[in-house]
This record gives sequence, structure tokens and C-alpha cells, in this order.
Amino acid sequence: QLQASGGGSVQAGGSTRLSCQASRMIFSTYVTYVMGWYRQAPGKERELVAPITSSGSTNYADSVKGRFTIARDNSQKKVYLQMNSLKPEDTAFYYCNGRSTLRGDHVWGQGTQVTVAS
Repeated sequence: QLQASGGGSVQAGGSTRLSCQASRMIFSTYVTYVMGWYRQAPGKERELVAPITSSGSTNYADSVKGRFTIARDNSQKKVYLQMNSLKPEDTAFYYCNGRSTLRGDHVWGQGTQVTVAS
């Protein structure tokens, strides 16, 4: 139900933006989901990068605080991850995620690769 886009190869210190569209969710369902971005690097577990509630409350992993910004547009059913000052250790597959505040179930996007070259 989630389609992620963006990412690619970036030089260290550069920026990129990920987008995620919840095209198959109706609006009334979308706003009951906490949206977020996870990432998984080779050989590592998937980690939560940043979640955002429908009212705009955010949280960030310590490793990305001050560099990444998550935002959502409820009217468009989109969530974004602006990634600045990228480091090689940010290299990972990034996954868009939605967690229902009503049922607790998760929906996932297909993942998009971000590679940061040193």
C-alpha cells in the first residue's frame, strides 16, 4: 500500500529526499497511521529512523538527529524524509512504514536504496 521513491547514490555531505505515497489508503484511514522510515544496512537489523504522527509529532534516532527531517502531507497521503549531511554509515535500504494506531498492524513500502560514497 506504500510506494517509496527517491534515494540513489550521494556523496558524503550531500542531501537527498525520500518520498512515500500511500496511494491505496483512503484519507480517513491514513490519518490513523503513524508513518515512519526504517532503514536496514547490510548485516544489520532494521532500525527505526524517524516516526511522525498525523498531528506532526516527530522523533528521531540519535544517529540522524539534526541531519534528517521527517514530514507528512495528510491531504496528499505522503510522507517525506529529507536527509542532509549524509555520511557513509547512512548507506542502507530505507523503508516507508505505517503503523495503525487502531489495530497496531504495520504496512510497508518496497524499500529504496541510499548509498553514500565517501
